[in-house]
Amino acid sequence: MEGARAMTENEFLWHKAPDLVPYPAALAEMEAQARGIREGTLPERVWLLEHPPTYTAGTSAKESDLFNPRGYPTYPAGRGGQWTYHGPGQRVAYAMLDLAKPHGMVPARDLRAYVHGLEEWLIRTLARFDVAGERRADRIGVWVVDPATGREEKVAAIGVRVSRWVSWHGVALNVAPDLTDFGGIVPCGISDYGVTSLAKLGRHPTMAEVDVALAATWPECFGPIPGARE
Repeated sequence: MEGARAMTENEFLWHKAPDLVPYPAALAEMEAQARGIREGTLPERVWLLEHPPTYTAGTSAKESDLFNPRGYPTYPAGRGGQWTYHGPGQRVAYAMLDLAKPHGMVPARDLRAYVHGLEEWLIRTLARFDVAGERRADRIGVWVVDPATGREEKVAAIGVRVSRWVSWHGVALNVAPDLTDFGGIVPCGISDYGVTSLAKLGRHPTMAEVDVALAATWPECFGPIPGARE
């Protein structure tokens, strides 16, 4: 076991899925990766992907917050939080990390600091497109103030699960999804605020350009990537 762990400590997978990934397949793969990280047989990993239109329920989700007029698949996610929409045009980044070790600005075994680090990662990524992402003390995720309306809207969601100090799940950044699909739920249980995207804010990067920004800002928040490979 120790020999296997030594081989994986200097590896890090940064992988992008070329096609839409069905949610159950993503769950199974994340769970297997997290188990391998715990056992020391698989390296840490960040997995960038898009899902088909899907609603996922966190552990606090209420059935009354699901409307689903288009009949999209719904799945229990096992992560914290409430209902979330995933679909094409949204960059999902799943982070499978050994949080028993420090990662850049995130000290070991500090879940609050880890969520703060994910928020900071998104904020710095948004800044590369001249979008001012902000935190809110009473709301998880990253928020912006729409310059056209002055309304606060969520541009990125965060939902994590930690099993024996190995993280899985992660973040979802709205690049250019169909925002009407968020009308099938009460997003994250919050009905007082809207949902936005880079496209709605007048920014039109390609998904590849968003991925470049995510890769560039990751080391600023979580430290150098050891032996990163795809």
